[in-house]
Amino acid sequence: MANQPQLSAKFSLTRKQKSQNHCFELAVDFSIPFRGVTAIFGHSGSGKTTLLRLIAGLEKCQQGQLIVDQHIWQQAEVFLPTHQRTVGYVFQEPSLFDHLTVTKNLQYALKRADSPVTKTHYNEVIQLLALDTLLTRYPTQLSGGEKQRVAIARAIFIQPTVLLMDEPLASLDGKHKAEILAYLESLTAIVNIPIIYVSHSVDEIMRLADHVLVLEAGKISAQGNVFDVFSRLDTRLGQDKGVVLSGKIVAFEPQWRLAKFEFSGGHLWLADHDFNLNQEIRVQVKASDISVTNTCLDDSSVLNRLAAKVVAISEQAEHAMALVQLSVGDSQFIAQLTRKSIASLALSPDNEVWLQVKSTAIVR
Repeated sequence: MANQPQLSAKFSLTRKQKSQNHCFELAVDFSIPFRGVTAIFGHSGSGKTTLLRLIAGLEKCQQGQLIVDQHIWQQAEVFLPTHQRTVGYVFQEPSLFDHLTVTKNLQYALKRADSPVTKTHYNEVIQLLALDTLLTRYPTQLSGGEKQRVAIARAIFIQPTVLLMDEPLASLDGKHKAEILAYLESLTAIVNIPIIYVSHSVDEIMRLADHVLVLEAGKISAQGNVFDVFSRLDTRLGQDKGVVLSGKIVAFEPQWRLAKFEFSGGHLWLADHDFNLNQEIRVQVKASDISVTNTCLDDSSVLNRLAAKVVAISEQAEHAMALVQLSVGDSQFIAQLTRKSIASLALSPDNEVWLQVKSTAIVR
């Protein structure tokens, strides 16, 4: 929508790599919604962190323009320094003040906020991030996950115009990563601050993002609604290629610890992770975990069998594998198959087929 607030950026940066005999080039031009969570996705060296630092004003390029909700942060001779950009920044490492308690770390942000933080909002964030039992502790007494929760709260209490998060889960182990992800999911629902979230993890983006920019070698290769971008054949995600589905839990089979996930087009049975009835969730179905048949195999061990239509096929003669885009009602799936299988099944656009997805393969 033309009248909706946007963050518009155009950066052109060339930088010689210290450790290698070549230059890194970043050339991007984009506008993103100034609401919800926008993920910047890309593999190592794609320019994700550099782009985030340019938005924060921590780096500067001569050919740059940044307009945030109609406010010019960089353009021609204008360059607002970081302290005038009212950004909250959560780094990979929490960077707390070790000599201050959690309460005083948070007070540091409260004192620097452009507008007062209400007691209700303060308590809401403390409760949501489960910090109430940690307030009197020092950072050295906290786990990595606890430190990062404090860092997130501190960034929120600055009352930023935009919250920048640079791979905030990268330094955490699997257990603490899952814990923080759950907190972030809840947080985005109550904190009315646009978030730009950098990650190389499709799982994180699938759980959190509304919009996504995909970076490859300093250039944007895809952008848009996260559901649309992930369902495109030309979006390069490597081994993580797959689609994101949004829906809700509508039934359980307690005996087997299974939950029924209903989405636009059908339903899938998946492992029950203590879901609640009618709970809205997202799941990822990877292309490598889908098989395709011409008939419904009722004697298969695979619980999830969905009637589908072939939309498009992307194959290259020099590769053994190909991607097949399929529609199930209003939803899109992508299957990774060998070209031999495609030929054996005589697949072509508009074919009516069945796809199979193992319950154990569905990523929450």
